[in-house]
Amino acid sequence: QVQLVESGGGLVQAGGSLRLSCAASGSIFSIGAMGWYRQAPGKQRELVATITSGGNTNYADSVKGRFTISRDNAKNTVYLQMNSLKPEDTAVYYCNADRITTTGWGTRYDYWGQGTQVTVSS
Repeated sequence: QVQLVESGGGLVQAGGSLRLSCAASGSIFSIGAMGWYRQAPGKQRELVATITSGGNTNYADSVKGRFTISRDNAKNTVYLQMNSLKPEDTAVYYCNADRITTTGWGTRYDYWGQGTQVTVSS
């Protein structure tokens, strides 16, 4: 069974930094694009950043220049380095993988982690 497990959330002051990690576990052969999304109270879930298996990245305009997404394919892990955090970055952050191929189950789509809370105080 494949799982995505996030870590690294917490409480930080405005201007501070956090690094989120998301590790995929299971008998994984390959992973497609991975990404981070966030959902603030009363708002819809929104894209933060994505990265393809080849390393091409995409960012929401609101985080460009402050956040950096990266991945370690050997560890089946994606990271989100968040700098210059603002109170409006406060949200639950979710990890996503659009496609995971396993050695036993073949390819399945649209995996999500359980979420990790990021709170930025002013």
